[in-house]
Amino acid sequence: MSKKLLVDVDCGVDDAQALMLALAAPNVKILGITCVHGNTIVENVCKNTLRVLQVCNKLEIPVFIGASKPILGKCISAGLFHGQDGLGDAPDPCAPGLNLAQKEHAVSAIIRIVNENPGEVSLVATAPLTNLALAVKMDPSLPSKLKGLYIMGGNTESRGNTTACGEFNFTADPEAAYIVLNDYQCPTYLACWEFTCYSKLPWDFCKVWLAQDSDKARFMEKIFRYSIEAAKTERLEKECVGGTGFISCDSYAIAAAIDDSFILESDCYPVSVELTGMHTRGMMIVDTLEFLGKTHKAFIMKKVNMEKFKQMMMAALK
Repeated sequence: MSKKLLVDVDCGVDDAQALMLALAAPNVKILGITCVHGNTIVENVCKNTLRVLQVCNKLEIPVFIGASKPILGKCISAGLFHGQDGLGDAPDPCAPGLNLAQKEHAVSAIIRIVNENPGEVSLVATAPLTNLALAVKMDPSLPSKLKGLYIMGGNTESRGNTTACGEFNFTADPEAAYIVLNDYQCPTYLACWEFTCYSKLPWDFCKVWLAQDSDKARFMEKIFRYSIEAAKTERLEKECVGGTGFISCDSYAIAAAIDDSFILESDCYPVSVELTGMHTRGMMIVDTLEFLGKTHKAFIMKKVNMEKFKQMMMAALK
């Protein structure tokens, strides 16, 4: 029996890596991919997603355009780590156009797909959580029909990568992150920023990974080149705690959704998001002493099977 995934992305290079991992996984069916603002504008996110599907020969998977800005305020800059277009500014004259995207809005698609498959869908979010927040406000029963929710986002040590204390996906739409962490009363798994930093892959692995003789590997080498150089700068090495190495942030959330045994160790606490504060807006709150009075707790990944992760990553580019 295949696992059913619905994936919400802001397709930068790490989202592309995560999608390719899922597309290569046996016994996994992706019911749809929803796009949201984040690493680049939502139109680019959609184009990038279609490029990934094209190289993987999976253009039959429906792609939906969603929110172009956060619930409140303006979009924040993701910087140039993924290039201006989100995929390393690598030209692609054969890239599919936006005409291949579905007419249905991403938020409506999330609600419809989950309702058509009650209890069977794992929703994976590797982007700002605007689409998910809007979906639960339109259909409050949505979380009760999910098999699980897997999020790449948030932080556990108040260590920021966008602000002093904020991780990008949560800081890009703090209200959405707050709504999702408080309104989605379903099994919730978090791959937070510091965890991904402590779970790096060696750069030597990255070389072998990209050297595979396939169109997928050549595509990844082309779009990833820009980010590799950026990742090796002094600021990024300082920002990514835990020594040097290669982080595919979004792939951890996808891998956990695909394989239940991938997570070896996790904490289980109520979580929320700070909405005010000069330096702390968007920071995830880990309520270790349960001051918030919440009954719902999230699983916060601490340790995963890195050998299995390497195998899944290698398979993604074969």
